[in-house]
Amino acid sequence: MQIYWTKINKIIEETPEVKTYMLDCPEGFTWEEGSHTHFALAGFNAGEKPNRSLIRHMSISTLPHENSIGITTRIREKCSEFKTILRNLEVGSEVAIFKTHSNVPLKRENKNVYLLSSGVGLATFRPIVLDYFESADNVNQIHSLNIDSSKNYLFADIFETSADKKFTSQFVDNRKDYYEQVKNLAADKDGLFYIVGSDEFLVQNMEILREMGIKSEQLMLDKRKDMLDDFLTSVYEKEMLENTK
Repeated sequence: MQIYWTKINKIIEETPEVKTYMLDCPEGFTWEEGSHTHFALAGFNAGEKPNRSLIRHMSISTLPHENSIGITTRIREKCSEFKTILRNLEVGSEVAIFKTHSNVPLKRENKNVYLLSSGVGLATFRPIVLDYFESADNVNQIHSLNIDSSKNYLFADIFETSADKKFTSQFVDNRKDYYEQVKNLAADKDGLFYIVGSDEFLVQNMEILREMGIKSEQLMLDKRKDMLDDFLTSVYEKEMLENTK
């Protein structure tokens, strides 16, 4: 496993609670849209075993041609040890990235693509949307639906409806409206549905989509293949149990 040590070159305050940490691109480091990485703070590997409290699984919110690795995250007033340390880092601080992979690259199968996210989950979708804007080949259109009760919506300059680009951006601030919109989108029985958020959020979306006739192969989740299989198995077993009651 190769660990890339790099430095923060810019800190962007996206909203009062969300920051993007822009990192220098280490030599040889590559990624694609929809990628995630392990983001670690100084000292995480100082002992015999890695200090997992100093490591987080984070999406990369930029594309390679932007020449910086963007890590976008929410930092609330009361937060974990990791977020507390991160909040106090400055430009020039050193961090590490490793085990980078994309579970949700943009599929170009001449279908409609639906991006379903909660809050800062938009960070995963930002590079996917930018990649689509650069080339819409074999993608019919993209519709983004995000729920964020803070109403401080992220990346408003990118997530803006554009008929010319065949892109629709929708923000809602409550779950009732959000899930009603998911049902509306599921009227497209041939679409591809990307879902990013907590496990609870994933399960709720999957249950609604499957009830609406969307098949498992149409669902794209930001999980590794082995974790995805276990996750799907547990969800389907729960559904079967509920159906037998």
